[in-house]
Amino acid sequence: MSEQNEVVVITGASAGVGRATARAFGRRGASIGLIARDRHRLEAAKAEIELAGGRALVVVCDVADSKKLDAAAEIVEKEFGAIDIWINNAMATVFAPFDNVTAEEFRRTTEVTYLGYVHGTMAALKRMKLRDRGVIVQVGSALAYRSIPLQSAYCGAKHAIVGFTDSLRSELIHDNSKVHITVVNLPAINTPQFEWSRTRLPKHPQPVPPIFQPEVAAEAIVWAAHQKKREVDVGSPTLLARTVEKIAPGIADRYLAESAYDNQQTSEPVNPNRPDNLMAPVQGDYGARGQFTSQAHTHSLQFWVSKNRRTLGLIGGVCGAAFIAWRRHMKCRKSTDRYG
Repeated sequence: MSEQNEVVVITGASAGVGRATARAFGRRGASIGLIARDRHRLEAAKAEIELAGGRALVVVCDVADSKKLDAAAEIVEKEFGAIDIWINNAMATVFAPFDNVTAEEFRRTTEVTYLGYVHGTMAALKRMKLRDRGVIVQVGSALAYRSIPLQSAYCGAKHAIVGFTDSLRSELIHDNSKVHITVVNLPAINTPQFEWSRTRLPKHPQPVPPIFQPEVAAEAIVWAAHQKKREVDVGSPTLLARTVEKIAPGIADRYLAESAYDNQQTSEPVNPNRPDNLMAPVQGDYGARGQFTSQAHTHSLQFWVSKNRRTLGLIGGVCGAAFIAWRRHMKCRKSTDRYG
C-alpha cells in the first residue's frame, strides 16, 4: 500500500498525540478518518491535514459508544475505501487519590481509555479480517507496566489494554490472520490533557519528567504502523519503567510513593473554575502541544536507536571486523619485525 493510498482512522484525533499523528499521516498523503467528540477541533485538524497534502473526514463520535464507533468506521470506508490502519488513541483520566475518585468517574475513564480501545479494535477487525489485511495500533503507555499514584483509573485501563491485546494477538496467530496488531508504549508527553483532565490535586497537573513532544510519539506511531513489531517502546523512561517493574517492583512502589505526588504537580494552584473533559469536551482548539513545551524533548535517542537497530548492527559488525583485521595486521607486523 503506497503512502498516498493509505486509509487511516485515528481516535482522539482532535488534540494531543492524536492530532500530531494525524498531521504526520497527512504529510504522507494519507486519507484520514478523524474521530473525537469536538467538531470544532476536528475541523481544525482536518484543515492541517489538507494543508500538509492529505485528505481528512470528520466524524464526531464518543468511543465509549460501540455502535456509534462502528458506524463511524462505516462512514470512513464509504468515503475513502477500506481502512488500512486503525489507531486507538482516545483517553481520559482523573488526577486524584483513589478514595477521592467516584465510581462514576472511574467508570467513565475506563469506558473511554479501555473500552474505547476495545470498541475501536472491534470496528477495525470486523472489516480487516474479511480482507485478511490491516494494522491496528494501540497507543499505550509506560504506565501500562508500571503504575503511578494519583491515576489509578487511567493506569488500570492501560494495563487492561495490554492484557486484551495480548489475548487477541494469540487468536490472530491461531487463525493465521494477516491482520497485525501492535502497541506503542509512550513516556510522558506534552499534551493538553494536563490542562483539561479532571483533577482534585491542590496544584496544576503535569507530566512526570522527562517530557517529550507529541510529535515524537507521532513519529513512533507512524513507524510502528508499517512494521511487524509486537510492541514499540518510546523514550528511555519507558524502558526504565518496564525494567524496574520486572526486577524491583517493591522498590518502585516506595520510590513512587515518595516522589510521584510532587512530580505530577507544578507549583501553581489549580484554578477552582477549571473546566474538564471527562464527561463532555472542553471548548476551544488546544492543538497537539500542551503548556510544557519549554521542558519537552523533540527527539528520543532511544527510539532512534530502536528504529535503526539493523543499520547500527551492520555498522557495528563492519567496525568489529575492521578492528579484528587491524589487530591481525599489527600482530603480523610485530612478528615480521621480531624475526626480520
